[in-house]
Amino acid sequence: MKLFLISIVCSTLLMASDGYSVYQKHCSGCHVEMMEKKEVLKKLHTLKAPPMVEVSNRLRENIIIADEDEDVKRRVMIAFIKDYIDYPDVQYSMCHPMAIEKFGIMPSQKGKLSEDEKHSVAEWIVERYKNIKF
Repeated sequence: MKLFLISIVCSTLLMASDGYSVYQKHCSGCHVEMMEKKEVLKKLHTLKAPPMVEVSNRLRENIIIADEDEDVKRRVMIAFIKDYIDYPDVQYSMCHPMAIEKFGIMPSQKGKLSEDEKHSVAEWIVERYKNIKF
């Protein structure tokens, strides 16, 4: 019985997506992982989308939790990212208006990522840029 449970846990862990790998496969073609603001200004004409560090920063700035519970804020950010991957909309965009004008709204990725991949990349975005300012 113990061996059976161990094999289930191991196979579940192996099947779980790595957020960075999901980012590399599905997001990095448009979103640069890390770039400082001054570098963005120099290379703005070559970028397809805002750098992921800026995406994460805008989420942190715009998602306000009444009691400032970090765990709740983290879960809300993850839920927002997962939903936005499938249903991007100008109404819900947290980008600066200039960024929307430059890049437009992200195309829907509905059906391109599994639920596990969406969750993994959302967690990665939240954790990767936790204390990094744009």
